[in-house]
Amino acid sequence: MATTTAANNFVMRLIGAAALDVAIYEEVEADRTATGQALAVVLLSSLAAGIGARGLGGGSVQSIIFISIVALLLWAAWALVTFEIGARLMPEPQTHTDVGELLRTIGFATTPGLLRVLAVITPIAIPVFALSAVWMLAAMVVAVRQALDYQHTTRAIAVCVLGWVLAVTMAVVLGLFFGPTLS
Repeated sequence: MATTTAANNFVMRLIGAAALDVAIYEEVEADRTATGQALAVVLLSSLAAGIGARGLGGGSVQSIIFISIVALLLWAAWALVTFEIGARLMPEPQTHTDVGELLRTIGFATTPGLLRVLAVITPIAIPVFALSAVWMLAAMVVAVRQALDYQHTTRAIAVCVLGWVLAVTMAVVLGLFFGPTLS
Protein backbone atom coordinates (compact mmCIF):
# COMPACT_ATOMS: atom_id res chain seq x y z
CA MET A 1 0.00 0.00 0.00
CA ALA A 2 1.45 3.34 -1.08
CA THR A 3 1.41 6.20 1.35
CA THR A 4 1.31 9.84 0.45
CA THR A 5 2.01 12.84 2.56
CA ALA A 6 0.22 16.14 2.24
CA ALA A 7 2.24 19.08 1.06
CA ASN A 8 2.96 21.81 3.56
CA ASN A 9 0.94 24.99 3.25
CA PHE A 10 2.53 28.24 2.12
CA VAL A 11 3.32 29.54 5.61
CA MET A 12 4.91 26.23 6.64
CA ARG A 13 7.01 26.33 3.48
CA LEU A 14 8.16 29.85 4.33
CA ILE A 15 9.13 28.78 7.84
CA GLY A 16 10.90 25.67 6.54
CA ALA A 17 12.73 27.63 3.83
CA ALA A 18 13.91 30.20 6.39
CA ALA A 19 15.01 27.35 8.69
CA LEU A 20 17.05 25.89 5.79
CA ASP A 21 14.99 22.68 5.97
CA VAL A 22 16.19 20.40 3.18
CA ALA A 23 12.84 18.58 3.08
CA ILE A 24 10.99 21.81 2.28
CA TYR A 25 13.36 22.57 -0.59
CA GLU A 26 12.88 19.04 -1.92
CA GLU A 27 9.11 19.47 -1.63
CA VAL A 28 8.98 22.74 -3.58
CA GLU A 29 11.42 21.38 -6.14
CA ALA A 30 9.04 18.52 -6.91
CA ASP A 31 5.79 20.50 -6.63
CA ARG A 32 5.10 22.16 -9.98
CA THR A 33 2.15 23.98 -8.42
CA ALA A 34 4.54 25.82 -6.06
CA THR A 35 5.84 28.06 -8.84
CA GLY A 36 3.30 30.76 -8.05
CA GLN A 37 4.19 30.59 -4.37
CA ALA A 38 7.90 30.94 -5.18
CA LEU A 39 7.15 33.96 -7.38
CA ALA A 40 5.10 35.50 -4.56
CA VAL A 41 8.03 35.09 -2.15
CA VAL A 42 10.40 36.77 -4.61
CA LEU A 43 8.01 39.66 -5.23
CA LEU A 44 7.32 40.17 -1.52
CA SER A 45 11.01 39.97 -0.68
CA SER A 46 11.80 42.56 -3.36
CA LEU A 47 9.07 44.84 -2.06
CA ALA A 48 10.42 44.39 1.48
CA ALA A 49 13.80 45.60 0.21
CA GLY A 50 12.21 48.68 -1.31
CA ILE A 51 10.25 49.50 1.84
CA GLY A 52 13.19 48.72 4.12
CA ALA A 53 15.41 51.06 2.14
CA ARG A 54 13.50 53.92 3.74
CA GLY A 55 15.68 53.29 6.77
CA LEU A 56 18.73 53.93 4.61
CA GLY A 57 17.41 57.26 3.36
CA GLY A 58 15.36 56.06 0.39
CA GLY A 59 12.06 57.48 1.56
CA SER A 60 10.37 58.60 -1.63
CA VAL A 61 7.86 56.45 -3.46
CA GLN A 62 10.15 56.51 -6.51
CA SER A 63 13.03 55.19 -4.40
CA ILE A 64 10.89 52.41 -2.97
CA ILE A 65 9.75 51.38 -6.46
CA PHE A 66 13.26 51.64 -7.88
CA ILE A 67 14.87 49.61 -5.10
CA SER A 68 12.12 46.98 -5.29
CA ILE A 69 12.70 46.64 -9.03
CA VAL A 70 16.47 46.46 -8.57
CA ALA A 71 16.02 43.76 -5.91
CA LEU A 72 13.79 41.81 -8.30
CA LEU A 73 16.26 42.20 -11.17
CA LEU A 74 19.12 41.22 -8.87
CA TRP A 75 17.28 38.03 -7.95
CA ALA A 76 16.51 37.29 -11.61
CA ALA A 77 20.15 37.84 -12.56
CA TRP A 78 21.28 35.65 -9.67
CA ALA A 79 18.82 32.94 -10.72
CA LEU A 80 19.94 33.02 -14.35
CA VAL A 81 23.64 33.05 -13.53
CA THR A 82 23.16 30.30 -10.95
CA PHE A 83 21.34 28.10 -13.45
CA GLU A 84 24.01 28.58 -16.10
CA ILE A 85 26.89 27.98 -13.71
CA GLY A 86 25.28 25.18 -11.70
CA ALA A 87 23.48 23.21 -14.39
CA ARG A 88 25.68 23.84 -17.40
CA LEU A 89 29.21 24.68 -16.25
CA MET A 90 29.53 22.80 -12.95
CA PRO A 91 27.04 19.92 -12.95
CA GLU A 92 27.74 16.69 -11.13
CA PRO A 93 27.02 13.40 -12.93
CA GLN A 94 23.67 13.05 -11.13
CA THR A 95 22.58 16.66 -11.75
CA HIS A 96 19.13 16.56 -13.27
CA THR A 97 17.15 19.78 -13.23
CA ASP A 98 14.99 22.07 -15.22
CA VAL A 99 14.51 25.79 -14.90
CA GLY A 100 11.23 25.39 -13.00
CA GLU A 101 12.76 23.23 -10.27
CA LEU A 102 15.60 25.65 -9.73
CA LEU A 103 13.36 28.73 -9.82
CA ARG A 104 11.00 27.23 -7.24
CA THR A 105 13.76 26.36 -4.80
CA ILE A 106 15.71 29.59 -5.14
CA GLY A 107 12.45 31.54 -5.07
CA PHE A 108 11.78 30.16 -1.61
CA ALA A 109 15.41 30.87 -0.71
CA THR A 110 14.51 34.58 -0.73
CA THR A 111 12.28 34.03 2.32
CA PRO A 112 14.80 35.65 4.72
CA GLY A 113 14.58 38.74 2.52
CA LEU A 114 11.10 39.35 3.88
CA LEU A 115 12.81 40.63 7.03
CA ARG A 116 14.25 43.55 5.06
CA VAL A 117 11.02 45.43 5.73
CA LEU A 118 12.31 45.84 9.31
CA ALA A 119 15.08 48.05 7.95
CA VAL A 120 12.62 50.97 8.00
CA ILE A 121 13.83 51.29 11.59
CA THR A 122 16.87 53.43 10.78
CA PRO A 123 19.23 52.32 13.59
CA ILE A 124 18.97 48.68 12.52
CA ALA A 125 18.71 49.17 8.75
CA ILE A 126 22.26 48.17 7.84
CA PRO A 127 22.37 45.11 10.14
CA VAL A 128 18.97 43.96 8.82
CA PHE A 129 20.11 44.18 5.21
CA ALA A 130 23.44 42.49 6.02
CA LEU A 131 21.84 39.68 8.02
CA SER A 132 19.16 39.03 5.44
CA ALA A 133 21.75 38.95 2.62
CA VAL A 134 23.88 36.36 4.42
CA TRP A 135 20.81 34.34 5.39
CA MET A 136 19.50 34.38 1.80
CA LEU A 137 22.91 33.25 0.59
CA ALA A 138 22.81 30.31 3.03
CA ALA A 139 19.26 29.46 1.90
CA MET A 140 20.36 29.70 -1.71
CA VAL A 141 23.14 27.17 -1.05
CA VAL A 142 20.59 24.69 0.35
CA ALA A 143 18.20 25.37 -2.53
CA VAL A 144 20.88 24.92 -5.19
CA ARG A 145 22.25 21.78 -3.60
CA GLN A 146 18.78 20.22 -3.61
CA ALA A 147 17.66 21.45 -7.02
CA LEU A 148 20.89 20.44 -8.75
CA ASP A 149 21.21 17.18 -6.82
CA TYR A 150 24.72 17.99 -5.68
CA GLN A 151 26.39 15.48 -3.39
CA HIS A 152 28.59 18.08 -1.74
CA THR A 153 27.68 21.45 -0.30
CA THR A 154 31.04 22.88 -1.39
CA ARG A 155 29.98 22.90 -5.03
CA ALA A 156 26.68 24.59 -4.16
CA ILE A 157 28.58 27.24 -2.18
CA ALA A 158 30.90 27.91 -5.13
CA VAL A 159 27.97 28.21 -7.55
CA CYS A 160 26.01 30.53 -5.25
CA VAL A 161 28.89 32.80 -4.29
CA LEU A 162 30.06 33.16 -7.89
CA GLY A 163 26.50 33.80 -9.05
CA TRP A 164 25.93 36.29 -6.23
CA VAL A 165 29.11 38.24 -7.02
CA LEU A 166 28.19 38.47 -10.70
CA ALA A 167 24.58 39.45 -9.95
CA VAL A 168 25.58 42.10 -7.39
CA THR A 169 28.06 43.52 -9.89
CA MET A 170 25.26 43.82 -12.45
CA ALA A 171 23.02 45.51 -9.87
CA VAL A 172 25.71 48.01 -8.89
CA VAL A 173 26.30 48.89 -12.52
CA LEU A 174 22.55 49.34 -13.07
CA GLY A 175 22.34 51.47 -9.95
CA LEU A 176 25.19 53.69 -11.04
CA PHE A 177 23.70 54.31 -14.46
CA PHE A 178 19.99 54.34 -13.76
CA GLY A 179 19.59 54.95 -10.04
CA PRO A 180 18.07 58.03 -8.50
CA THR A 181 20.49 60.75 -7.54
CA LEU A 182 20.92 61.41 -3.87
CA SER A 183 21.05 65.02 -2.81
